[in-house]
Amino acid sequence: MSGLSDTSHGRKVRVLLASLWLGSCLAHAQHPVLDARLVEIREMNRYVPPKALAALRQIESEARAAPVRTKADFLVQLCLALRGMNKVPEALAAAEELIAFGRDKKDNVVSAKGLLTKAYVVSRMDQLALSHQLAWEGEKIANTTDDLALRVQAAITSGQAYSEDGNFPAAMAKMQTALTLARQYGQPIPKVQALNALAFLYGQLNEHDKGFEALDEATALAEQTHSPGRLASLKDTEYGLAVETNQPQRGLRALLAGLAYERQIGAEAMIAGTLVNLSDSYLKQRDYARTLSYATQALQAARQLNDNSTAATAHLNLGQAHLGLGSLAEGKRHFELGLAWYEKVGDKPELQEVLVEYGAALERAGDMAGAVKAYHRERTLSNELFEKRRQKATLELQEKYETEKKQRQIELLSRENQLKSTEIDNRRLQQRVWWLLAVVFALAALVVGILYRKVRHANAQLKVKNLELKQQSSRDPLTGLYNRRHFQEFMRSHLQVEKRGAGTSGEEIVGALFLLDVDHFKHVNDSHGHAAGDAVLKMIAESLREILRETDMIVRWGGEEFLAFLPAIPRSGVEEIARRLLTGISNQSIDYQDKKLSVNVSIGFAPFPLVPGTHALPWERAVNLVDMALYLAKAHGRNRAYGVRGFANFEQTSMEDIEQDLERAWGAGYVDMSIVLGTWPETKNPAAPPKLTIV
Repeated sequence: MSGLSDTSHGRKVRVLLASLWLGSCLAHAQHPVLDARLVEIREMNRYVPPKALAALRQIESEARAAPVRTKADFLVQLCLALRGMNKVPEALAAAEELIAFGRDKKDNVVSAKGLLTKAYVVSRMDQLALSHQLAWEGEKIANTTDDLALRVQAAITSGQAYSEDGNFPAAMAKMQTALTLARQYGQPIPKVQALNALAFLYGQLNEHDKGFEALDEATALAEQTHSPGRLASLKDTEYGLAVETNQPQRGLRALLAGLAYERQIGAEAMIAGTLVNLSDSYLKQRDYARTLSYATQALQAARQLNDNSTAATAHLNLGQAHLGLGSLAEGKRHFELGLAWYEKVGDKPELQEVLVEYGAALERAGDMAGAVKAYHRERTLSNELFEKRRQKATLELQEKYETEKKQRQIELLSRENQLKSTEIDNRRLQQRVWWLLAVVFALAALVVGILYRKVRHANAQLKVKNLELKQQSSRDPLTGLYNRRHFQEFMRSHLQVEKRGAGTSGEEIVGALFLLDVDHFKHVNDSHGHAAGDAVLKMIAESLREILRETDMIVRWGGEEFLAFLPAIPRSGVEEIARRLLTGISNQSIDYQDKKLSVNVSIGFAPFPLVPGTHALPWERAVNLVDMALYLAKAHGRNRAYGVRGFANFEQTSMEDIEQDLERAWGAGYVDMSIVLGTWPETKNPAAPPKLTIV
């Protein structure tokens, strides 16, 4: 197990987290000398794969000629050593050889080991569904044997597969089975593995007290084995549990102890990971000097291992530390090096999280322009991911519709073919029996009538399906609000006409655009889960429906962003609408798992149309200006609204210059902006709101 959580920059990898042990009871030993040597190599293989591989090569010829079980254990360790050194194709070939060997010998112990070993290898290839099926099949075969050590390992691996599949009740049942079998077996190592896996699962289920209890028992057993590697693995799990329970000092002590064990056995890959975790731990304490030290060591270790993922993580932590120390250029350089790796591998969800962290770090360092650029990059990526998810959902719905349509066509063609066959038979009968002609025509008319009614019914159903498809394509499935596509289609045909108000006021009536973004939404997802985030988004959607009018268009713009288009309000009321939105949303809360959740939003807004000179801006450019105003609101403290009221001295500038840097244009007097501050209730934010500085 690698611990309950990575660092904040640790980039989670979803692969089967198996213990990679696969030892058998010594009662099955068939070659005592080789079996004893393989036991030594097996323990080495878990922590120092290069050293284990070298030892395996020395005994390879003798092991391949050994009895069945001994040769099988050799192939298991060879496969795992190759996997540990990222030689995945060679590891997969060794696993396939082991499976074929087990089938040839009709030996269930060997076959089960082959399937479990292949499950570990394909998990490294990110083929999770296949690795899970192999794990479950391997456990089924292992349970037909009397090899308790193998059955313990199979139950652990099966439980981890269920956990990764999201089936936690089944995962817990398998882990309990593994622990029961390990206690029957009596040896300490299987019990340590079962308890460690159980502690990890308890952490996933937020039952941290039980996790620590299992970890304490595992630690006491591991100390009996005198294995620094086993103790290092347990310290890694303890670190994860400590982080989850907000015990940073305990987590730090666990990391330092684990690092000492890892260096004792030369486990380079584990050392690199622990160094990254240490740098992140000190980063959270704002101890930038130690962060720099450990992140630099992690970067050096990762380069020696050709581990680009760990190197990228180290660069991100170095970037945060340098920014914290005021070294803006060096901090940006390291951040960009880390970002480049995520862009190269195409891990866009993780890249999005890193960009959010980058923007926040630049904001703390006082580089507001850099923060806005980082937020813009994150927003562009967020929109791209949202659009891809929407396109995928639309394609799936369209595919389902096309399948149903083809099925109806097949059924209709089948009926038509039956009718043609009937007509051919009728012609033959007509030649023989003329007096049945009238009956045949009557039957034919009846069949045609039935088919006609069915076709009409099918067409009616098709019309209903088309209406449903149109409705689904214009609405966001989570909130029920309009989606971006619908808004774009609406604005293409919308004609905004400025009007004077009714009655004696004569006040100008305009449209208005409001773009809202939920403040610290990532924190809600990280602290309470994505289901809580979805509940917050639904609450905001309902608040917008209550605050605004039925004639106003409310749109889920993407992710945690919402757009409202008000077609007709007095120009003097635009700022009041922004104030109502800030206050109305911040005053709302929802009950989620015995907790009250509430959020603030930042807003960008402007009347519409916007006329910088003699011609009104297209709606796309107006939304872009509102978006820039929104990011100014975020960069200047959040829980506030920045609005573009109009333009001045436009003949001295251009729209392109204003769009290049809205804040600079505002300071130069080319843009007239207004600011509406949100409230900061004591119950929501005990700190005073940040002071506003207007340039």
